[in-house]
Amino acid sequence: MRLGRLAAAPPVAALLALALVATLTTVADARDSRWVFYTKDKTYYTSPWFQGAHRIMIPFGCTRAPYYSPDPRCRDDRGFHHGIDVAMPCGTPLYARFRLRVVPPDSLGPAYGDNPVLLRNRKRGFDLVIGHTRKVYARPGDLVKRGTMFARANDRGAPDGCHLHFERRAVKGGLSTAVKPRGLLALTPRERS
Repeated sequence: MRLGRLAAAPPVAALLALALVATLTTVADARDSRWVFYTKDKTYYTSPWFQGAHRIMIPFGCTRAPYYSPDPRCRDDRGFHHGIDVAMPCGTPLYARFRLRVVPPDSLGPAYGDNPVLLRNRKRGFDLVIGHTRKVYARPGDLVKRGTMFARANDRGAPDGCHLHFERRAVKGGLSTAVKPRGLLALTPRERS
């Protein structure tokens, strides 16, 4: 009888392990019911900056998203979005694509959430604002090495769910210096399996 119980234990343990993996996969792929996509692009992108493949919610430039005041650069009273918002589950890890210096985010307003990150790379000539982070593992003045996980995604200050806002600016530049961050992010369409 004892031998029969032991022989049955591995299949039960294997089934429990599979159930756990399936649950974790479902949680990782879970959609946030608050996500609204202001783009026709349904592509999932990978990037050296974040884990997984995710969709763009709001692209750079003129947008119909309701969060922005009408801008003279845009038609039909549309607003201008100075970055790219990428939908991703809360807690998604962020990694440094380059060697970066963490800069105090004091110049950033509340639109970036209560815990934005401002990163600088003088050699490559950019500042990168990342809004709506949860936990930041680096402090102003720290040098973050390439490949280091430095923060996680969140929904703080984001009415449309968990996502990250990526905004490329000139070194020490303000909002008026923002340019398309897509190349910096190295967004790559996920290949279909």
